[in-house]
Amino acid sequence: MPRFARALVSVSEKRGIVDLCRQLSEMGVEILSTGGTAKALRGAEIPVTDVAEYTGSPEVMDGRVKTLHPRVHGGILMRDTIGDRTQLTELGGHPIDLVVVNLYPFEATVARNAPHDEVIENIDIGGPAMIRSAAKNFASVVVITEPDQLAEVRVELEEGGTTLALRRRLAQAAYARTAAYDT
Repeated sequence: MPRFARALVSVSEKRGIVDLCRQLSEMGVEILSTGGTAKALRGAEIPVTDVAEYTGSPEVMDGRVKTLHPRVHGGILMRDTIGDRTQLTELGGHPIDLVVVNLYPFEATVARNAPHDEVIENIDIGGPAMIRSAAKNFASVVVITEPDQLAEVRVELEEGGTTLALRRRLAQAAYARTAAYDT
């Protein structure tokens, strides 16, 4: 796989994310992020671009809408064709090569009998959409949905890129994760 240019990182479970993003930053990868993840990365002195800055659209509705934007999904879903590149450029977007998203802790919130309003706010919408977009485009995009997947990706990055076999496995795991989450 060619060199990464851009990663979108938005995680609830932050275990291992600073190390991955530090490695990406040292490789010259631009990191796009949201909310608490961006704050954690800045706290570790890792350069980060807020998704709102990238999209030109602020987070709205108390953060309910952050990543549901054509620049985000176009950047993830873009095929390496003149038409897709032209359309993405016209949108003001850029290719996104790596998506690291783990979902709001809906299952844990339900399991602890949280109040109904809290349960509702822990239903992730943008996360599954980004995961599915990245998994669909696994030939060009790496999708990471669990902290335990970070180590294998980091090793392949150190070796110069990621293999199609790894990207396919991660895409399969991503679909399994979103299916379980929806269930």
